[in-house]
Amino acid sequence: MTQQSEIRLTPLPSRSNKQLDPQFGRVVTGISASQVAQLDPSSAMAEHIRTLLFTHSLLLFKNKGEIEPASQLAITRVFDPTAPGFYGHESNHSKHTQSVLHRDLSTCPTVPQVQIIGHGFVKEHAGLTNVTLKHPHHKTFHRDPVSQADEDKGITRFYRWHIDAALYDLCAPIATTLHAVSVPKGDWQTVRYDDGSGQELPVPLGGTAFISGATAFDILPPHLKSLAVRTRIKYAPHPYVWMSSARARPDGLGLYHENKELPLTDLPPWTEDKIKILPMLWKNPATGRLHLQVHPSAILEVHVDPLPAGVEAFEKDHYPSGAVISDLNEAREFVRLMQRPAINPEYVYAHDWEDGDFIAFHNRGVLHSVVGAFSENQVRIFHQCNLAAAVDPVGPDQQDIEQYC
Repeated sequence: MTQQSEIRLTPLPSRSNKQLDPQFGRVVTGISASQVAQLDPSSAMAEHIRTLLFTHSLLLFKNKGEIEPASQLAITRVFDPTAPGFYGHESNHSKHTQSVLHRDLSTCPTVPQVQIIGHGFVKEHAGLTNVTLKHPHHKTFHRDPVSQADEDKGITRFYRWHIDAALYDLCAPIATTLHAVSVPKGDWQTVRYDDGSGQELPVPLGGTAFISGATAFDILPPHLKSLAVRTRIKYAPHPYVWMSSARARPDGLGLYHENKELPLTDLPPWTEDKIKILPMLWKNPATGRLHLQVHPSAILEVHVDPLPAGVEAFEKDHYPSGAVISDLNEAREFVRLMQRPAINPEYVYAHDWEDGDFIAFHNRGVLHSVVGAFSENQVRIFHQCNLAAAVDPVGPDQQDIEQYC
């Protein structure tokens, strides 16, 4: 049995000198992903592995060979032993034909908590036969995609910055695991932000981009930190159906406001008591740090509490008396003001996948996005797993509010 003292952590590989949080991401050796699958979730070792995830946000196991879906489910459960046991979108609204998730997910027949994602025709895999996987391409979701000429030169986009969560009825998963079964190789591409910043980021073909929610909060100026600790986000019911006709900004961070969202009356049946109103900041259970965690494409309203009694409002303070921002365009601009600095190139880690790689990431501590585009003849096979949690994320406590307001 592996001992805690045998586990070694090294920094993530990176092609450039980035300003990543020094605690962000670690390569794990001394224990394999397969060994994690065999842990009793209530054991001291499992607790240690969970603490490593909460501390470093992303753990990479350089696995050799394929991990079976049942083992991936067991690994994912180690990171949340109290999860009820079903997939993060178990209510099946990800399968609604209008959902923006519908085309991206193929459920593993034998382990429905595991989704088969990727690109290309797959004759047989994990109980699926003759399936064509679709790697999300920004042309299907962005209002103004790059030209074909630019795409031929290797220009691409962040597809959609997000958290893995239903954001209606179910609680956001604590962790997501991704396993690279088959990774096609190709030239690196260039993410072009096209948002007026002039920013670009070199990315590996089909990489997964991550940002730290803790960094997103830490880099805010004091008056915006004061605002963030007072803010809650109300999400739309069935948000992935609701947003299906809307289109994304070119940097993948949220949607244009063009009144293209489906009317709430046209959505699948919903009730007010299942709508999620969550803190803008989610408190890390191991470190106590605050992570700015908002799915920018799914927001419906922003709720701001007033400054605490006795706290003097300064000129830069936003909404010192509190507010409910129900104008969708204003709500989106509010969230963008908070999140946009965190996707600057120096804060983004884009993972260069290799066959066998197994990543667990703290879904309540990071945002992530698909990048890149594959050719028709390239085949990519990944397994993804997350579990809806038993409870919602916890926000700032009174001490946090007093510290930042």
